[in-house]
Amino acid sequence: MVKKKVLVDVCGPVDLSGDEGWVAFDAPALVGASLRFVSGEPDGNRYRVRYYRDAEQQLRARIWFGPETEGPPGHSHGGAMAAVLDEVLGLAAWAAGHRVVVGNLNISFRNLLPLEEVVTVESTVISAAGRKVMVHGRICLGETVFAEAECLCITLPGK
Repeated sequence: MVKKKVLVDVCGPVDLSGDEGWVAFDAPALVGASLRFVSGEPDGNRYRVRYYRDAEQQLRARIWFGPETEGPPGHSHGGAMAAVLDEVLGLAAWAAGHRVVVGNLNISFRNLLPLEEVVTVESTVISAAGRKVMVHGRICLGETVFAEAECLCITLPGK
């Protein structure tokens, strides 16, 4: 007998709408099923994610950190924040036309991130030279920055 995981939405609907001028971005259509860990359960109790491009065509995400991301009581685990930055910053490189894997992700944690908050993840592709693509990003809510990251992506061979 195979047991199925039953997902119970204990948190209800979450508003992940973007800012004015943002255009919805279909991330799974770009990279396929590889977005399973963070983006895989759109109604789950771990993460809920919606991607956008802003007026400058930079990738943005609205992300809700649910109760299954808890680390310190009432706050998201740093590893949960790192997983989000890994996905969003790598995807930012893909969205800019670079087929990459993340080679190095350097994160500075600035503030505790309360659970069940909808935050913005901003990304900016800083440079692309040879097989190296540098992307910077941060998780924020208004003026509060929860984490900042520098991501060195490496293009896939033959691509």
